[in-house]
Amino acid sequence: MKSTFLCAAAAALVLSSCAKRPDAIVPVDIPMAAYTNLSCFEIEKNLAEERVTLARLSSEQNQAANGDAFGVFLVGVPVSSVTGGDKEGMVAASKGKVQAMELAKASKGCK
Repeated sequence: MKSTFLCAAAAALVLSSCAKRPDAIVPVDIPMAAYTNLSCFEIEKNLAEERVTLARLSSEQNQAANGDAFGVFLVGVPVSSVTGGDKEGMVAASKGKVQAMELAKASKGCK
């Protein structure tokens, strides 16, 4: 009974440390005031650059999630998370920036 509980707890710990999919990552709360001092052109330029960054990070995060799933299946270890492939923090920050810039753009009436 005790060993079954320990195995279940170990499995839960391993699975909870797996890299999340990008769509499951919540954006960091960044105030739109960080971007309202920029012109509409500057906001749009920064927004386009950040969307490219977010797409790249999301792709890398998907690869990390796939690697973790594969690693857990084969050896019981989320390999990408252990080796630093997890980009959850960077994806969350990038999502927050995109969201803040979109809100700043809308509040300024940019097209």
